[in-house]
Amino acid sequence: MPNIGRLLTRAAQAHPTSTLHYCSETGVRQSDYAELLDEALRVLTGLRRQGLRPGDNVLILLDEARSFLPTFWACVFGGFVPCPLPPGTKDADRDQHRHMHELLGRPLLVAGERLHLPGVRIATFEELARHEPASDTYDSGPDDVAVLMATSGSTGLPKAVMLTHGNLLASMPAKNGFHRLTPADVTLNWVGFDHVAALLECHLLPVFAGASQVHASPAAILDEPLDFLRLIARHRVTVTFTPNFLLGLLNSDRYRLSAEVDLSCLRHIVSGGEAVPCATGTAFLAKFGLADGVLWPAFGMTETCAGSVYSLDFPDADREQEFAAVGRPVENLDMRISDAGELQLHGPMITPGYYRNEEATRAAFTEDGWLRTGDIGRIDDGRLTLIGRNKDSIIVNGVNYYSHDIETALHQLDGVAPSHVAAFPTRPPGSDTEQLVIAFHPTTDDDRALFGVLTAVRSTVVMHWAFRPALVIPLPREEFAKNSLGKISRSTLRTKLEAGEFAGAITRTSDLVRRHQGEYSPPCTPTEEALVEIYADLFDMKPDEISATADFFDLGGTSLDLLRLRRAVGSRLDVPDVETSTLLIAPTVRALAERITGEARAYDPVVPMRDDGDKAPLFCVHPGAGEVLALLDLSRYFTGDRPFHALRARGFNEGEAPFATHTDMLAAYTDAIQARQPHGPYALAGYSSGSIVAFAIAQELQSRGEQVAFLGSIDFPPLLRPLLTGLDFSVTISVLALFLGLITPEQSRTLPAKLRGRPAGEQLAEVIGSASERRLQELDMDLAKFTDWMTLAESLKAVRAEYDPSGTVPQIAVFHGAEPPPLPMFDDMPPVEARALWLELLHDWDRFSDRPVRYVQVPGEHHMLTTRPHVVTLQARLRREIDRCLGDTSPT
Repeated sequence: MPNIGRLLTRAAQAHPTSTLHYCSETGVRQSDYAELLDEALRVLTGLRRQGLRPGDNVLILLDEARSFLPTFWACVFGGFVPCPLPPGTKDADRDQHRHMHELLGRPLLVAGERLHLPGVRIATFEELARHEPASDTYDSGPDDVAVLMATSGSTGLPKAVMLTHGNLLASMPAKNGFHRLTPADVTLNWVGFDHVAALLECHLLPVFAGASQVHASPAAILDEPLDFLRLIARHRVTVTFTPNFLLGLLNSDRYRLSAEVDLSCLRHIVSGGEAVPCATGTAFLAKFGLADGVLWPAFGMTETCAGSVYSLDFPDADREQEFAAVGRPVENLDMRISDAGELQLHGPMITPGYYRNEEATRAAFTEDGWLRTGDIGRIDDGRLTLIGRNKDSIIVNGVNYYSHDIETALHQLDGVAPSHVAAFPTRPPGSDTEQLVIAFHPTTDDDRALFGVLTAVRSTVVMHWAFRPALVIPLPREEFAKNSLGKISRSTLRTKLEAGEFAGAITRTSDLVRRHQGEYSPPCTPTEEALVEIYADLFDMKPDEISATADFFDLGGTSLDLLRLRRAVGSRLDVPDVETSTLLIAPTVRALAERITGEARAYDPVVPMRDDGDKAPLFCVHPGAGEVLALLDLSRYFTGDRPFHALRARGFNEGEAPFATHTDMLAAYTDAIQARQPHGPYALAGYSSGSIVAFAIAQELQSRGEQVAFLGSIDFPPLLRPLLTGLDFSVTISVLALFLGLITPEQSRTLPAKLRGRPAGEQLAEVIGSASERRLQELDMDLAKFTDWMTLAESLKAVRAEYDPSGTVPQIAVFHGAEPPPLPMFDDMPPVEARALWLELLHDWDRFSDRPVRYVQVPGEHHMLTTRPHVVTLQARLRREIDRCLGDTSPT
């Protein structure tokens, strides 16, 4: 079979019952392969009457499958070389059209309507299709170019990838070695045909196998993402393709399928074009009741005839990973990783190069003929995992940060429009390193809410990668130029930024931040003046730009900056023993100056981690260790929304005695809350065993005649006693060390057995000795302090054990992780059984709520829920539940 035209001819003859459904706003039109062949031959006659000869190029600007596919096949049968174009709705698309028109030698453009484009020869589909079918076709050879596909243009002007008939014919059986399509299958496509996956994966492959096809428009699915799933159910689709961003959209709480939509027909969804975060993929499968193995993360390029590496074992093979592996290559495709970590490919489905671009072709291949993909990856037991793309990265101080990693985290934030965020580099004149820019489209017009989103974006980058973005810019939706797969042209945004086109947006954003951070307040004391100078040095600012009331974290402070701040305060102000917790609790110049120079304060359990926002505050009780550091990252997402007050146990400061009884602790916490907020409605939460304390506070407030409108438990059951079995000193050490980040979750599972039976001092020393020096410095931790902390944790455990909850509160929300905590009771259980038992224990909350308890799953293991990356999901769902219960209610 020398060319792909034989595929359609054979399908028309051998599979008369296979259908093509074209879904549009006007309804569904049904066709078959014989009719498609007839339409193609009619268009072929029209193209020949335009004067085309074999080898001529043809640009195709047709959005609908019912007109695109006959035109594509007409080119195949005439020996012409088609080149699909994106729809042309954006300036970037039109720039690409002009470039491709010149690159291809100013060929004929086939469009859906008569366009006015000076210098461009245009024919409409309707006029081409009204002719009699051609009686003969051109017999292209395997080395002849079958199609030209424009690259996305994300790294500059697009190139035209040449795919030969031989490339396409080699790729079809190789792909089907994984897909196993037969005439009994039905495929679905909604991606534009300017993307190679739509043309090859979703059309040519079903033609090869004789399968039926359903085609919908990109606009229809993006306007109503649930229609993707409704089409699957309606047409009994077995195989489909979608990029990851649609999965993320469908995971949103605003998209819910009705019970009658049956997806049992679906065998697999291929997801390619961008990395698939494991959390996104697993959440999608769980939400819509799809089995493990239905989602296939995949890898392919235009240069490899689309999908060429598939993972059939997601998510089982990707547990504990942030991004899914893309699997194994198709038959006859070889892959290797270069010494520099780059993925390189070799096989008969790989392009011979780029049209009229010898320089790009030479650069794309190694000396021994392997395609250089530009992707960084590794191969483990034959399975490929992509780590990043060397062209889509930001290099800050010699470290590579990949755009898609950053964007994946930011996509999860409330207030950021899905699939409208871009992370890209800029390098100002004179700078010795690249700087990170975040551009996003906000979903709010409210200034205060937008300030909160800006803070959340900046904080997320800081928490995930420990460096500050140089710019965070809210932009209109239309600034995010995309191709049909949803990829944003980061290079276009960078060009516009460096040309000064976003100057107005940057100025407006700076003004907004300045308004909501409050008026500038100059330093009033020598200590404040010294601290202003320290802050200015840390953030590369001028001292007169630092307000005494500006928050350290709002300015972009990181954990490394905390270390620098501690050292600077110690050396310049001769305060060597300033605690890290003091810096966290007092993050402004003024508050820190008061802590440094003021007299010892009376114990106050309330730590105002975020004190802005006009909604009722959230009071969140510390976990079992008594400290509030584990709540720091969570609190940052409440900026501009509602105050976030953490409750810290007594006993950390010099001269403080730990609570002796549960009654004392309960009275101290409740009194402190009412000192901040005299009357309800109240919002309370607790992390881990703090959940039980939060419930007790709620009961006490109710006994005082107050209303508790929200009570949240972050992954802990109401009854402590069943968990105490085996919870000895060694386990408590391990749990505390895990909360503090001194050990990993894996170490926490094996450490108790290693410690048990040894003297307490040796156990404590073992943990400190195995912790990283950097983490010990961050926490200002040593053996003596860890011993004090452990003593306090043990006393808190005894105090909590005194309490047996009773009574009810109006409503409870339980936020539970994907995995249970590493408790002794789970040691000998299979993971599935341990998870089932943990959920059973959590459901004991049903006894203590007047209304049905809301159980909200979040990704991550118990001790990691408030740290990156899981905190992004937790904060969004926690804030949503609080808003549902309280709305914008302000305290009275």
